[in-house]
Amino acid sequence: MSLNIVSKQDVARTSEDLSVISSIEDVLDDVRNGRMVILVDDEDRENEGDLIIPAQFATPEHINFMATHGRGLICLAMDQAGIDRLGLPQMTARNTEAFTTAFTVSIEAKEGVTTGISAPDRARTIQVATDPNATPDDIVMPGHIFPLAARDGGTLVRIGHTEAAVDLARLCGLRPAGVICEIMKDDGEMARLPDLIAFAQLHGMKIGTIADLVSHRLATDDLVEKVKVETLVIDNKEYSVITYKNSINDMDSIAVIKGDVRPDQPTAVRVHALNIMRDVLACENPVHQTIQAMEKYETGVFLLMQSSTSMMPSKPSADGAIRHYGIGAQILKDIGVRDMILLTPSEKHVIGLQGFGLNIIKQETV
Repeated sequence: MSLNIVSKQDVARTSEDLSVISSIEDVLDDVRNGRMVILVDDEDRENEGDLIIPAQFATPEHINFMATHGRGLICLAMDQAGIDRLGLPQMTARNTEAFTTAFTVSIEAKEGVTTGISAPDRARTIQVATDPNATPDDIVMPGHIFPLAARDGGTLVRIGHTEAAVDLARLCGLRPAGVICEIMKDDGEMARLPDLIAFAQLHGMKIGTIADLVSHRLATDDLVEKVKVETLVIDNKEYSVITYKNSINDMDSIAVIKGDVRPDQPTAVRVHALNIMRDVLACENPVHQTIQAMEKYETGVFLLMQSSTSMMPSKPSADGAIRHYGIGAQILKDIGVRDMILLTPSEKHVIGLQGFGLNIIKQETV
């Protein structure tokens, strides 16, 4: 089950490219069995692929492969609890890197290593650092392994390889840590999707996308909680109002519901990213527009979703769009929506809603 918002980049990719992208379920199966995989991020972001192996499965052979064939920096992605357990300080107090990659001070195992740079030494450091019983006394700083702190919430909060590596391990029931390494070409340039496909085929690896990992989590993680049910009267008509809180950022979403929503009949639905400045000051109020548009339908749901940019006008990112659709889909499913008449300012191309038990049967411009 996955949710995908089709982008221009997706359309631009050839059918050959898409045919070699494995489902996240297949990627997880390899990860669970200790196989290295490649994850690709968005073309609008770093547009790179990383080798990833769960930390507890990382051997000297894996480290040597990364150093020889990946050629990028070998890093240890860990959840925040693991970083805190080792007492690792951030590499810098002021992170100005483009994607705020959270490097800590580099580390080495205190015992059982020589120079620290060899593949066996680096594998040893990884095993020591990710041992659930490890303490700050088990490592020294600096060293030849570069820990990265994953954001709490994983790829649902930050769509990066650091969070993806930790998510993959966690979803497989493993220690929440993974070893990652960027893949470079022979000439030293970064490998892009066509290069990564050839690399994967040469080495018998699966390629997945971080976007699909996010979609998988949105479809399988329980992200929303109903916190309040009220009644609202608009133009002498009564509506149910349900407030939901999501576990990603603790922000509220409000569902204004007309009629008795049932899965056996179509429901008019609009999902709106709340923006106080735009919604209050705009000449055409989207709230009134939507309430009026729902009038001709027996049942309707107007879902207003809060975000960190709700106070100011902003252009939604692809990351934010995926999260909004996933959280919104879980709320609609909880309300009882199945078949939707989507009320939208412009036609949307959304696929994968079937994973949430939702189906768009018609779109209507409002």
